[in-house]
Amino acid sequence: MSRGSSEERSGWLFVLPFTISMTLFFVYAIVRTAYYSFTDFDLFKAPSFVGLSNYAALVSDELFLIALRNTIGFSLIVTTVQTVLALALAVLVSHAIRARGLIRTVFYLPSIMSSAAMTLIFLWLFQRDGFLTAIVSVVLAYRRHILLFFAVFAALQGALVLNARRSYEGVSIFDPFFLLVAAFGALALVVACALAGLLPVFENDLLISWLNTQRQFLFMPVTLWSVALMNVFTTVPTLMLLFLAGLQSIPSALYDAAEIDGANAFQRFRHITVPALRPVTFAVVTMGVIGTLQMFDQVAILGDAAPLASRATLAYYVYENAFPAGASSRIGMASAASLVLGILTVAVVYVQKSVGVKERAE
Repeated sequence: MSRGSSEERSGWLFVLPFTISMTLFFVYAIVRTAYYSFTDFDLFKAPSFVGLSNYAALVSDELFLIALRNTIGFSLIVTTVQTVLALALAVLVSHAIRARGLIRTVFYLPSIMSSAAMTLIFLWLFQRDGFLTAIVSVVLAYRRHILLFFAVFAALQGALVLNARRSYEGVSIFDPFFLLVAAFGALALVVACALAGLLPVFENDLLISWLNTQRQFLFMPVTLWSVALMNVFTTVPTLMLLFLAGLQSIPSALYDAAEIDGANAFQRFRHITVPALRPVTFAVVTMGVIGTLQMFDQVAILGDAAPLASRATLAYYVYENAFPAGASSRIGMASAASLVLGILTVAVVYVQKSVGVKERAE
């Protein structure tokens, strides 16, 4: 046997496990799902062919249309917000001078918890008299304190950064160490003013329905806005690490040359950082689109804590038809909806690749 043939055979042996799993759990599953989408099947009787009836039923099903709208809106909001926040945190961490390892660890902690555990925690946070409602009440009651805190915080941060730039070059205005120092200083001043009776406290008694409501905000139910907040909180840390790895791969000579040419921090970010991070941004956006379009577990755990129409997504719609409570399974409808979800995912990723963020850096 020639050396080339031996290497080719070794290559096929290495990819054989993946090929088998891909065939069984992906190709076969898609073919089987496509077949069931043209049948009436309840898991107990033999499937009977019904043609395009399931797809026609989807178009006329109000819950499916609601789930489709919710899914698209949820994907758009969460993907955009988590990408921007992940990039901002990565830039913030990469410019840290002191305690960089500690800051990375603190930012990454939310992503190590399971999605189910985080959902249960957020269920408690989003109760009508829960922690989030309490935060809103506190913000309204202590709004004078908060305004004073941010004003003093901005002044202290600016003063610390200007002083540090006298000794070190390239100190960022968002340096995390100075942010912490400025925050503690501003907090101390606010506490002193409060103890002296210089800041009034406004009384209020709020009860806010974050989950068990059918109210809409913009183009999405308030319930899904709450789930979006939870989703962003748990996914941003992982995406931040991807951006952080991309930032560390950018040659520092590019920034030095731009600084010599007189480019400020924003210009260096816009013309060097953003173009160089395009491959990472493409991966982050693609992962975000796929993950948000197929989001299921968080709305499933909500259960009766929220109305079905306010938390329905396409993935959950598939589950509801496949395993409805107290009714026969509608595998045909579930299969048709899952194929629509798959086609939608592929189409959105293709459009994002064609007209959105490019794969190659500049």
